[in-house]
Amino acid sequence: MAGLASGDQGPWLTPYDLDDVRRKVPMVYIEAVPLRLGPDGDLEFVGMLLGATHESGLQRSFVSGRVLFHETLREALTRHLEKDLGAMAFPRLPASLQPFTVAQYFPTPGYGFHDPRQHSVALVYAVPIDGEPAPQDDALDFSWFTPEQSQDPLLQGEMVDGHAQLLNLLLAALGKLA
Repeated sequence: MAGLASGDQGPWLTPYDLDDVRRKVPMVYIEAVPLRLGPDGDLEFVGMLLGATHESGLQRSFVSGRVLFHETLREALTRHLEKDLGAMAFPRLPASLQPFTVAQYFPTPGYGFHDPRQHSVALVYAVPIDGEPAPQDDALDFSWFTPEQSQDPLLQGEMVDGHAQLLNLLLAALGKLA
């Protein structure tokens, strides 16, 4: 099958083919904002990953990743949540997956959210976490922040492009934006 990397068993693109597609077609992503809810369902904490990038040093982010060919949104969310937060995070996905917002990223700065690699559309979900997340894969740490702490300009300045704006949209929707 064309486009498969040597030894791959599924519909994966080679890095060259992925770069080529990214230059021509918007990619579909999911993003998940981990939440810790109180017994009454009220927001108590927002979870953030800490990772290192070659370009920007340490940055905070939410769970994020591409939706693969023939993968449902539920499967993509589950895969990325487990990949980033570990098997013991126990995310609680609703029966009907409705994103709380949709974010469109552009490779050109100044057109909304920015991703220098590509044009992409991300379905953004607020996901309650019942277990104990443990950073996996490229993540160095995972931390919980109260809604008040998460609005600190210094903390938001550490966040990956667009994630502070997504956080503020969620906090506003939940009545927690100061």
